[in-house]
Amino acid sequence: MNTKFDLSTVGQGIVYVRPVAVDDLPAEVQAQAEAGGLKQLFAVHNADGDRLALVADRAMAFVLARQHDMTPVTVH
Repeated sequence: MNTKFDLSTVGQGIVYVRPVAVDDLPAEVQAQAEAGGLKQLFAVHNADGDRLALVADRAMAFVLARQHDMTPVTVH
């Protein structure tokens, strides 16, 4: 079967959630996270790898993505 498919649409609407150590973040973000007693945050990235958000826990990252009509998937 030789059917044309537009691959540019693949991955649209998907965001990637991954854990991030607070120590790996800029100093101003570290100060805010450490004030809350956090050692790890969760980053939400688009398909291009741009960081869209940092949140306190994985469940919150998934809720945030779904509230914005995105499909979250976990990346390790």
